[in-house]
Amino acid sequence: MKAPNNRTIQVQEQEKEILMQMVDGKSIIHGDTLSALSNLPNGFANLIIVDPPYNLAKDFGGKKFTPTSSEQYENYLRSWFHPLCDKLASNGSLYMCGDWRCSSSMQRVIEERLTILNRITWQREKGRGAAHNWKNSMEDIWFAVKNPNDYHFDLEAVKQRRRVLAPYRQDGQPKDWEETQDGRFRTTCPSNFWDDISVPFWSMPENTDHPTQKPEKLIAKLILASSQEGDMVFDPFLGSGTTAVVAKKLGRRYCGIELHLDYCLLAAKRLLLADEDKSIQGYTDGVFWERHSGK
Repeated sequence: MKAPNNRTIQVQEQEKEILMQMVDGKSIIHGDTLSALSNLPNGFANLIIVDPPYNLAKDFGGKKFTPTSSEQYENYLRSWFHPLCDKLASNGSLYMCGDWRCSSSMQRVIEERLTILNRITWQREKGRGAAHNWKNSMEDIWFAVKNPNDYHFDLEAVKQRRRVLAPYRQDGQPKDWEETQDGRFRTTCPSNFWDDISVPFWSMPENTDHPTQKPEKLIAKLILASSQEGDMVFDPFLGSGTTAVVAKKLGRRYCGIELHLDYCLLAAKRLLLADEDKSIQGYTDGVFWERHSGK
């Protein structure tokens, strides 16, 4: 039995028949990433968001990923990354998520096919402490493009609203900030360090039991910055469906591959829920708000 405030999304047995109809081989593809890629047209994706298994031990619904040497992990990445790049449009962008263990391997493999423009680091405030090491509370996202002279990036769409702690005035008027009924705020350009992300937990309506679920707010930043309405957003490791759900909420087309059927069904349920609720926690009025701002 779940606690009264536990909003974790789960698929019920009586829902599976309807949800299976959404695992259609088009928007939700049930299968192995490498095999499924061969059935997709080259250049069809305007934006690719990749959150593959990191190089550590993890149980994905009974399917276990085992850590290997850096060389073996890089060969694993190459096995699907090179054909994945063929699916990216000539002016498309790609983001790949990783942690400190595998980030350098990802950089090397990405640079074999694409041009890296930046590395985003985001604060993952959830996690256990370590008795003999620093607590791991950061993850990376590599930002790469096919053509560094031709790609889409919408700065205005990803500006952040920050509370003003030391309001400066010029001629008695606020300088670079505004007074609102909620307080004093400044709208700023985004940097490559994100400290405004909340990892999904049991009382959040987007939460699932997937072990490595990414926050909708995090994915929304990538989609808004590097795609336009109607563009195709592709996720070759769909997991619980966050990329597809956020793409749908933001008016993009979407496609994802997922090996585990239970996660495909979970993604399908979340897509149905997105018809009723298009909100993204932390993204309101066209701007991203600081963590714990109540937005």
